[in-house]
Amino acid sequence: MRTTAAAVSSAAFFLVAPGTFAGLGPWLITGWEIPESSPPVRVVLGAVFVVAGLIPPAHAFVEFVRAGGTPMPVAPTQWLVVSGFNRFVRNPMYLGLLVAILGQALLFDSLWLVLYAAVGWVVTASFVRWYEEPTLVRTYDEQYEEYRRHVPAWTPRLTPWHPD
Repeated sequence: MRTTAAAVSSAAFFLVAPGTFAGLGPWLITGWEIPESSPPVRVVLGAVFVVAGLIPPAHAFVEFVRAGGTPMPVAPTQWLVVSGFNRFVRNPMYLGLLVAILGQALLFDSLWLVLYAAVGWVVTASFVRWYEEPTLVRTYDEQYEEYRRHVPAWTPRLTPWHPD
């Protein structure tokens, strides 16, 4: 896939998928209204988590474009992307979005967003386990198997993994 087409497709997909999960969903639940009684520390901490959570998915999308594809299953890369945050955890996009949602839970003082994040993780982890991982094994075979042996799915490594 050409870099321009990959970039445009990835940007559109980013707005639709992560935008809906980490943006529209929380907005529908909270209206993005910060309670007046929220302590400033909670507001700042929540904002930090939101920003920090958005960095891995944004960076991963860039890495997919550089690899000549997209994170969408219908337009994958020719080779397995194991750079950037993917060297620490296999699911940096999903994990980052969950952190951003939990940051919004702090920011907007919403236990409903904590529940939303928990349900979102169960759905996402199920999708990864029963669709994404088998697809990656079929597509990238031993390359993905080696990656999976060295990089955890949900708990980041302390040091980056470097493929041989």
